[in-house]
Amino acid sequence: MDWSKLPDLVAVALLACAFASVQRRSQMPISLLWLIGWLTIVLHFAAFLFVPLPGIWGTLATVVGLAALTWAGILFMWATVPYRHEASSKWIVASLLAGHTLYIAVASAGPAWAWALNPAAVFIGGAPLAITLANLRSFNHPFRWINLAPYCILSVFLLVFQHRPGNGGDLALNALLFNIYFGCCTHFLYKYRRATAGAFITIAGFFSWAAVFVAAPITTAFLPQVQVECEVWNLPKYVVAVGMILLVLEDQIEYNWHLALHDDLTGLPNRRLFQDRLAGALERARRSETQTALLMVDLDHFKQVNDSLGHHVGDLLLQHVGSIIAGRIRRSDTVARTGGDEFSVILEEPTSRADAEHVSYSLLQLLKEPVQLSAHTVRVGASVGIAVFPEDAINMEALCIAADLRMYDDKHHSRGIDKQSSPATPSLHPASEPKKKTGFPVER
Repeated sequence: MDWSKLPDLVAVALLACAFASVQRRSQMPISLLWLIGWLTIVLHFAAFLFVPLPGIWGTLATVVGLAALTWAGILFMWATVPYRHEASSKWIVASLLAGHTLYIAVASAGPAWAWALNPAAVFIGGAPLAITLANLRSFNHPFRWINLAPYCILSVFLLVFQHRPGNGGDLALNALLFNIYFGCCTHFLYKYRRATAGAFITIAGFFSWAAVFVAAPITTAFLPQVQVECEVWNLPKYVVAVGMILLVLEDQIEYNWHLALHDDLTGLPNRRLFQDRLAGALERARRSETQTALLMVDLDHFKQVNDSLGHHVGDLLLQHVGSIIAGRIRRSDTVARTGGDEFSVILEEPTSRADAEHVSYSLLQLLKEPVQLSAHTVRVGASVGIAVFPEDAINMEALCIAADLRMYDDKHHSRGIDKQSSPATPSLHPASEPKKKTGFPVER
């Protein structure tokens, strides 16, 4: 057994444990794929302990060790693919895992299996290409073609150099591993286009990891007098591990910050972020001497939906209403959930009272439409209050009070019409008295 690999095995195993501890608290689904990738790296070092064994056991250890190294890289890449849940993407990943494992097994089996190298090389690039072409009508993405190109080029390279006398086999295996880890570098560069320490360290680590499979054979061939310890070639693995841990922590911090400023159910800004954006909108309007409109939207029959159909349907209704309002306003405007069944809309410049009334009318019409939620047809109306800065109020609190009062005036006006239209039947609206509000609505 090669006990010199034991320190590397222990170090990577500890890094994998650290990554598992961080991943357990992470809300990012890709971190689980990364953890599986690091467990295969542990398997890689564990298998290489047994490479010196004679006969089939040494060959099997070589195959498992090299295959585990390719599995890790493929999993790292697949975790960053934006369409990885698409069915054909899963088939492509399966073909890559099978193709690389098959090639390594054939290359390690000795000269008796040299005839199988060509089919195995063709399979590496041909299988993903065939799957892509077969699913072209149902799914097509430019990034998929960018990913496929290196594997097709690799297949051609293997066909040309793998039978070269002397070092052909080593060239082929190094090209195989370089292609995978340079692919990891490009995939992470595509996904993490941000100036953070985690992104920089991970991308630089993968680039160095890929460079090992070029620098090591060149050093061996042209600088045989230079003795480089194996630990030096393994350093990029530790750099990548540290970078990935930082990425998970950065994503978790960003996720927590998002939760602090957004409603967990609808994903819309919450009251805290709404206050901040409203203050900013009023300050911009004050400097440019323009108008800003505030709309308070309150659902009319939400309590009845919750009581009769359950909170699950009520949650679906709130999500549906949030998406309707968000789809009606401009990207420069803001819609927030500021209460249990209350939403607030900030219309920034260019806007006017007429624009706000037009938006209000269109929202009322949209919210009157019946909607199918969890096998139930739900119909709710809404009441809207409009206040315009600086006509109705000159500060944030007064503007919110003005919009809130007008929303309740609209609600009671609508109830009066309902009672007049159906005098013989009880009102379906809640019969509670209007709430006195001084500022932002209290969450229910």
